[in-house]
Amino acid sequence: MKSSSFVLIDPEILGGEPCFAGTRVPVRALLDYIEGGDTLDEFLEQYPTVSRAQAIGFLEEASESLLATA
Repeated sequence: MKSSSFVLIDPEILGGEPCFAGTRVPVRALLDYIEGGDTLDEFLEQYPTVSRAQAIGFLEEASESLLATA
């Protein structure tokens, strides 16, 4: 099992797909919303178990990870 403060990867939860910690919401859902032109607020309305802090934290961690490898 791997985790950050915002994301949990556990083979027992959704087959190991990365999810927001404490939820069964895959982080891919947030990326799909953004890619589709939806706002963060629209995502949070659809998935109320995900906090704004979790969503922003995930995006910041993803950004830092990407920039660290550039």
